[in-house]
Amino acid sequence: MGAAASREVDEEKRQVTQRMSRLCIQDKVYVEGDDTPNDAPPPYQVRDRATTISLSQTKYWEEKLLSDPKSRLAISALSANPIPSILTNHAVTVVDTQTFNIKIPFEGDPITNQRSSGRCWLFASTNIFRVALMKKYSLKEFELSQAYLFYWDKIEKANWFLEHVIDTAEEDLDSRLIQELFGKPVQDGGQWDMVANLVNKYGLVPQSLYPDSYNAKNSSKLVSLMTTKLREQALVLRDLARSKSSRADVLLSEKKDKFLQEIHGILTIMLGPPPSPEKKFTWDFYDANGNFHRLSLSPLEFAMGLSSKDSLRACGGINVHELFSLVNDPRNPYERLLTVDRLGNISGGRSITYVNVDMDTIKSASISMLKAGIPVFFGCDVGKFSDSGSGIMDLDLYDYTLGFNISLGMNKAQRLETGESVMTHAMVLTAVHVEAGKPVRWRVQNSWGENSGDKGYFIMTDKWMDEFVYQVVVDPRFVSQVVRDVLKQEAKVLPLWDPIGALA
Repeated sequence: MGAAASREVDEEKRQVTQRMSRLCIQDKVYVEGDDTPNDAPPPYQVRDRATTISLSQTKYWEEKLLSDPKSRLAISALSANPIPSILTNHAVTVVDTQTFNIKIPFEGDPITNQRSSGRCWLFASTNIFRVALMKKYSLKEFELSQAYLFYWDKIEKANWFLEHVIDTAEEDLDSRLIQELFGKPVQDGGQWDMVANLVNKYGLVPQSLYPDSYNAKNSSKLVSLMTTKLREQALVLRDLARSKSSRADVLLSEKKDKFLQEIHGILTIMLGPPPSPEKKFTWDFYDANGNFHRLSLSPLEFAMGLSSKDSLRACGGINVHELFSLVNDPRNPYERLLTVDRLGNISGGRSITYVNVDMDTIKSASISMLKAGIPVFFGCDVGKFSDSGSGIMDLDLYDYTLGFNISLGMNKAQRLETGESVMTHAMVLTAVHVEAGKPVRWRVQNSWGENSGDKGYFIMTDKWMDEFVYQVVVDPRFVSQVVRDVLKQEAKVLPLWDPIGALA
């Protein structure tokens, strides 16, 4: 009988404890004239967390919102107009001017235009390469063929995809890795090490010898068709790779060759046959003084000119073939070499690597490059707090607090961790304004044509750079020995879906 009573007491204690765990402390509201002492304990209320939205709740929210005159004005303005036209901070547009006290003497003309394609990385990199060649050949205006590299990148990415499909044939089709591989096998985007691979294997040609076709300027149909065909081919190769047949290896090789021939056909029909990397082309041009010149070189020989004595002298001793990537990823330790699993374009080529450093190192190296007269390739999340019309990238560009009574408070690491921000675009730095030893704003050469920004140039505040720039490509001479030594490390391998693996 005593045991039964004890059980009843224990049960009562359990129920009391359970009820107490559901109690929610309400904020005490002080009312003037209230005699309640300030140190009185707050009232308690039993309340379950709501798992659904009730109509009464939304009605209360709406009434509260509409009771505020500023909110009613915001509804009138923002429900009928684009956010930039209402919330742009015009004080920012006055302060963010295209004036700089450190600027490379030769930026390269004309402003390029990638049109409706994702080839920004090819435009940014060729805009770097062309400066050396324009100095070497004394050119007033010049463009390298982005379409030439685009063509070879597409066929190489197709081969890369099929090779990794074979290598991962034992993985479940619905695994995260396979789904990531199948997601965008031949997307337009790329990375600095990818363009280095292309130039080393296929060289460069002037744009006049392989200009943009319609499908280079408008690449979505090309990418869509290639992707559909490659996925179909991949399923066949996966089955063959898992086959126990004695002829499986032979059949796999034959099928892959046949499939790549089909991809080559799609690509060549839609872009046109490119110049042969090893066959000499003839290029006629006038230099800046109006003198006629004729060159007969292969694309590979033309590209080797970037590291010739004349080019090195023109570029202040910088060999563009030796440039490498610095990244700022606050999720990972600094002074650490990073790579991304199964990310690349050319099988057997240079791997994709990044030296992870703090933003001060990125800025210091970039300023040193600009002082040396060399433009800087960089990757960023261009769509955040920016306007393509004015060409301004500034954290204060839009006043979201004024319009919505909210603040946006994630830091750089949190944005990467949640998918809020990734590298989406590659451009070129050509100038910086420094005050009291600190950068204030940067001049950016974009590839969206002259009608975007200030005749094709954007302005990026230093605070924007801190938050949304992820990568710069620099010469080893402009970083410390400690940073150079990171290149000797065994790289930390990030998964294919990691945001640092996003292709600009």
